[in-house]
This record gives sequence, C-alpha cells and structure tokens, in this order.
Amino acid sequence: MTDLPRRVSINEEGPREGFQIEPGPIPTADKVALIDALSTTGLRHIQVASFVSPKLVPGWADAEAVVSGVAPRAGVDFTALWFNERGLERALTFRDRLRLNGSISLSASEAFSRKNLNRDWTGQLEAMRAQTAAHLAAGIPVERIGVMAAFGCNFQGAVMPDQVLQAVAGGMAVAKEAGATIARLSLADTMGWANPSQVERLVGEVRARWPELAITLHLHDTRGLAVANAHAGLRMGVASFDTTVGGLGGCPFAAHKGAPGNIASEEMVLLCEEMGIETGVDLDALIEAGHLAERIVGHPLPSALLRGGSLRTFRERAAA
Repeated sequence: MTDLPRRVSINEEGPREGFQIEPGPIPTADKVALIDALSTTGLRHIQVASFVSPKLVPGWADAEAVVSGVAPRAGVDFTALWFNERGLERALTFRDRLRLNGSISLSASEAFSRKNLNRDWTGQLEAMRAQTAAHLAAGIPVERIGVMAAFGCNFQGAVMPDQVLQAVAGGMAVAKEAGATIARLSLADTMGWANPSQVERLVGEVRARWPELAITLHLHDTRGLAVANAHAGLRMGVASFDTTVGGLGGCPFAAHKGAPGNIASEEMVLLCEEMGIETGVDLDALIEAGHLAERIVGHPLPSALLRGGSLRTFRERAAA
C-alpha cells in the first residue's frame, strides 16, 4: 500500500459509452441535455461522442450534431473517441470544441484482439504505428497507452501481469519510434475479471517498471467488484478513474446480455469522499444527472446511489 491520493480525477464516459450501447434511438437533444447537466457537477473530463461508422454504431450517427450542441464550460475538457483515420478526420473538425489526444491502444490478450479486431500481436503494433504517425502528423499529441483485457479475458482466460508488461513495453517502443513521450497509462478490466488482489499486484508491477507513468484504472462492474477494485487502486495511490454516470452503458464483451459496464461515477465519488479524498464533484448534482440519464434511456441504471442517495442529507438530518 502507498499513500492515498489527496485528489482523484473522475473521467466521465457515460454519454459516449451509454448512448453507444442503448438500443435507442436516443434524440440528439437528450444527449446534449445530459452532457450539459454533467458539465455543471464539477466533473473536469467528459467523453461526449464517438466518431465511428454509423452503420456499425447507429447510436452515434449524430456525433457531429451532439458535439456542436454541447455548451462549452470553462474548466471542462470534452473529449471523443475514434478508431481510424476517418474518425480522426471527423474529430479534427472540432478542434475548437474538443480536447483531442491520441492513444496507443493494445490488448494484453491476443485472443481478444483476434476476436474483435482480427489482429495478432504484430498486427496490433503495426496498426498503432500507423495510427500514432497519423495523430502526430495532424498535430495531436500521443501521450497515453491503453491496455485492454489487462486483468482477464473471456476468450483467453487468465491474463498474467507479464503479458500486460509486454503490452506496455510494446506501446512504449511504438511511441519511441515515433518520437512521442508517454505520460499516462490506462489499465482496463475490459471484461470484468479483476479482483482487488490483482489490481494491487498489477499496479505494483507496472509502477515498479515505469514509475514515471500516471495510471488510470478503467474498471467494469460486470461481476460487482468494481468498487472493491477501485478501493484497491486508491490504496495503491491511483488518482485517475474512468466512470459512467449511473453506470450508464454496459459491457458488450460480457458473457451475458445486460451485464453492467463501468463503475458508476457517483459510486466512485462517494467512495472517495468517505475516504477523505477530494474529487471536486458535487455528489448530489451528479446523482440528479444520473436520474436524468435514467429518464432519457427509459429504464433503471445499475447505480445503487440512484436509489439510496448520498449520505449528506442523512448526516444533516442526524446533526439537526
């Protein structure tokens, strides 16, 4: 265990993740309304759209309209996701509205990469070399490596720390060849295999080899362990987490339909607050945004806080 972080960054991915997986269609105005509500809660990083093929992901056919409709807010970085040069071209038209950053994304499980991208390990590296070159040519910094399936894989089974270290090393080599400097590393529990012991071990081994990298955890709640895994990450000093408001979205790689996706943003904020860690987020406002998300998608979301509420009201009532 290392010292707890004094402040944690909550990276909100609910709009992009949730509206991508909902059967929909979700009206553009509703997507914009949720993003605008989230931007008033104190969140500083919100992923607002996905520039992907409308045929493959019809839920984001209106990506340009959503990004154009979101109200800019001082101190809030709006980001987007893309996977190829066409997506990059679309994102580049919003340089004035989005914070554009490149990433070297690799899978620690070759079986996962073959299943979803039809790429072996060599193919992953080749694709990332081309993508990194395209980002740098467009003036977009590449400062992050993301490792998918870092804790386990439905197709491969167990994923060992050595496989994750190999993926990170491969990404670092791609960055070095291109002249990019990596500052951040994201470890993703893509299919919900992680447990607290795994989190502690993997974060410890990665940090021992690359102590200069700031680590982000992308935790799925597929099997109900996301909060426990986040707690383990906090105890290891991790200060950045990807979350989704209300638990919006789901895990398309889970073994069963309807499995939860990322840890709910408000549950992560509550965990931090109860541990004395600052987030800068108004928890009650975030819970209200979660209720708005439920109304938009038309069904309950997984977050327990949307039913239990924060502890603030109860503490104030008891104090009175």
